[in-house]
Amino acid sequence: MAVYTDLSDEELADLLAGYDLGRALAFKGIAEGVENSNFLLETEAGRFILTIFEKRVARSDLPFFMNIMETLAARGVPAPRPMRNRDGDLFSEVRGKACTIITFLTGVSPKRPNAAQCRAIGVRLAQMHEALRDFAEVRANALSVDAWAPLVRPRAALANSLRAGLAADVEADLAALEAAWPQGLPRGVIHADLFPDNTLFLGDETKGLIDFYFACTDALAYDLTVCLNAWCFEPRGAFNLTKGQALIAGYESVRVLSEAERNALPILARGAAMRFFATRLADWAETPAGALVRPKDPLEYADKLGFHRSAKNAADYGG
Repeated sequence: MAVYTDLSDEELADLLAGYDLGRALAFKGIAEGVENSNFLLETEAGRFILTIFEKRVARSDLPFFMNIMETLAARGVPAPRPMRNRDGDLFSEVRGKACTIITFLTGVSPKRPNAAQCRAIGVRLAQMHEALRDFAEVRANALSVDAWAPLVRPRAALANSLRAGLAADVEADLAALEAAWPQGLPRGVIHADLFPDNTLFLGDETKGLIDFYFACTDALAYDLTVCLNAWCFEPRGAFNLTKGQALIAGYESVRVLSEAERNALPILARGAAMRFFATRLADWAETPAGALVRPKDPLEYADKLGFHRSAKNAADYGG
């Protein structure tokens, strides 16, 4: 369970005294998330999620994330809406840590997304991009192309211990990405981490986009390729072309890709796979033996990199 900071009844009451949400009726830690403390909170005003930020999120970035969610919720995109406290702020403080109270969204995260759900998330991703078209705040992507090599190269021995020869394969990927990373593509606010477990569905309908704490300003098509990696691969690295077609078609039903974006899909998709391979490899290296929570397997994204090496154009992804 992702609860690192537990609150007493008195601390919770003091926190809620700063909001117009009434008294707490129920309060329980929940398992979602691995970096922050999360609670299901029910008050006289309704159901909410209370998040206490532990380590991953810089306090200086919180206004960016909160303003994104507030903007999306106001413009009809199903994102959690942060509650403003009585001072008008979108986050508060408890035990010296920043925290926020956001609206509770119903739905279930899909375990094995089907093609209809892939199309639906493509639609929602494009709606999110369009809704934030005039969003003035900017946050650099700290996990873009310049960040991957410093995460991967010092861990070459670990990569080879996971799969013989993997370090050389990934080094070739890094060189190719650094040489060919596209510039000048349409940019805006991207989610950057829209995996199935950061979405909520009822059947095939998207009811929520959540966890915006990697959101940043980058190429919009890169966000699409994060989703192609996260939603359209089957176990063992096989790309499901039907799902890819559905996701891209859903996206383009709202926002049509430019020719430059379409041409860049293979290198962007390879880069998105490298980003998650790199961070998973780093997490794997830093997790002590015997830890209760095992980090996600870097080899899942090593397999996806294998597919991207052979992709030639957008058609290979269903575009």
